[in-house]
Amino acid sequence: MKFTRFLTAALIFPVALMAQKATSPAPFNQSVSKSNKAIRPKLIVGVVVDQMRWDYLYRYNNRYTAGGFKRLLQDGFSCENTLINYTPTITALGHSCVYTGSVPAIHGIAGNDWYSRQLDRLVYCTEDSTVTTVGASGKSGKMSPRNLKVTTIGDELRLSNNFQSKVVGVAIKDRGAILPAGHSANAAFWYDGGSGNFVTSTYYMKELPGWAQSFNNEKLPQQYLSKPWTTLYPINTYVLSTGDEKPYEGKYKNATNTSFPHDLTANPNGSVANTPFGNTLTLEFAKKAIEGYGLGKSGVTDLLAISISSTDKVGHQFGPNAVEIEDTYLRLDQDLASFFKYLDAKIGKGQYLFFITADHGVAHVPGFMEENNLPGGIWDAAAGIKELNQLIASRFGVNKAILEYANYQLYLDHDAIEKAGKNEVEINKFITKWLIRQPAILNAFPLTDLAITALPEPMKSMITNGYNAKNSGDIQIVLQSGYLDEGPTGTSHGLWNPYDSHIPLVWMGWGINHGKTNRTIGMTDIAPTIAALLQIQMPSGNIGQVIQEITH
Repeated sequence: MKFTRFLTAALIFPVALMAQKATSPAPFNQSVSKSNKAIRPKLIVGVVVDQMRWDYLYRYNNRYTAGGFKRLLQDGFSCENTLINYTPTITALGHSCVYTGSVPAIHGIAGNDWYSRQLDRLVYCTEDSTVTTVGASGKSGKMSPRNLKVTTIGDELRLSNNFQSKVVGVAIKDRGAILPAGHSANAAFWYDGGSGNFVTSTYYMKELPGWAQSFNNEKLPQQYLSKPWTTLYPINTYVLSTGDEKPYEGKYKNATNTSFPHDLTANPNGSVANTPFGNTLTLEFAKKAIEGYGLGKSGVTDLLAISISSTDKVGHQFGPNAVEIEDTYLRLDQDLASFFKYLDAKIGKGQYLFFITADHGVAHVPGFMEENNLPGGIWDAAAGIKELNQLIASRFGVNKAILEYANYQLYLDHDAIEKAGKNEVEINKFITKWLIRQPAILNAFPLTDLAITALPEPMKSMITNGYNAKNSGDIQIVLQSGYLDEGPTGTSHGLWNPYDSHIPLVWMGWGINHGKTNRTIGMTDIAPTIAALLQIQMPSGNIGQVIQEITH
């Protein structure tokens, strides 16, 4: 009898103990093992440098400091031949693709803007009339990620642990913060040039956190621009750039020339974004976001998505061969060195996973190309479309058959063509034949004929990946190498060519080998690689592949 009671007690005790454990679960912690070895990073920091050509990693390397880009290359793993695998190569698309592993054909972001047939107007990529600005007055905060039709790696990270991970986006540009952060982000913050504040929208919160308000109250933009922008080093040492004064460079408002020093004190709030100090401002705000949200401190992996926007604004105005761009990257190098030092101290060296890439590259200024006997030029898109509409009206009797030109595509008025009883196929043939005769245009074709159009790779795949049946246009225009559809000063991007599509991708920190590969890698490979490292699901529209070389 005693043995029976003993056996019964022995069997019941473990069950009772298990029940007690079930009702009092231990805190969830997936980042540290029993040996105190990190099995997942505390924090992922992704930096997208807006308009960074791959060659900037090396062009200015002799002048970079030990702690910035040189540290990335010496300690990290560089994917040297990373290419954008869609067109158009534009900011909103790049930021979306990096964090979704998807392409415009699937995720729906067909441009910074695209023409909506339902609304009969251009639609901005992150516009949202249902939300309002938080942190300033005006419409700068009427934004959200709702136009993005798939999940991001941040969304999947939060889904993987029942939303315990924190995800935050920070940028000067709204689209550079919102689209990378994703739908379920804790926050996204961007810069409002009118107020000089970082703002957000009611999609995320009803009021700015106290730390963000305190940051805005410091009035850093005014401090950065209290003195004119001068070169970091003596200007005669900028031998990798053209002369400082060039007629094909853009001027700042009220400026009489394009030379240093640049005095922007008349409008410090808005102008800071057009100087390298906008990058400094962004990284300083990012540090405050890390502290404000306790990123990397919760026991699960958090994610901070940063976009460096001012490189794009300076690049558009002056071009990739300007002293201004060289100085911007030398200053960004110092800012990155300071940021890495901060992360080492705050999160712990080897405890965070860092990657840096770009949303697109950029073409040389056509005036610079002409000056050096290189192929390039300008296509006056507005004049060309005006002439085409006149010719179509004269020949087919359809007024304003071309409704809009955006993202190197023409949007046709299908209703007007049908109402006039005209054959749209014939109008398409007329348009493409006229376009191909223009010296600046390499090719033009209806996007519905893409599958049967003779195009070399990777051009064909890139255009296919960029074609969204709902949001893209009807006729694709491919400009000749070196040609832009911009004005006589400054430059742009958006085409399939390597100067627009070859981007840097360097990984550093937790779990990363030192080294490099020249294997062709797609921009869309970044998100599934992070998913594999974290052992979580890849984003819902992912088409990318895991980059296996970077890990131990």
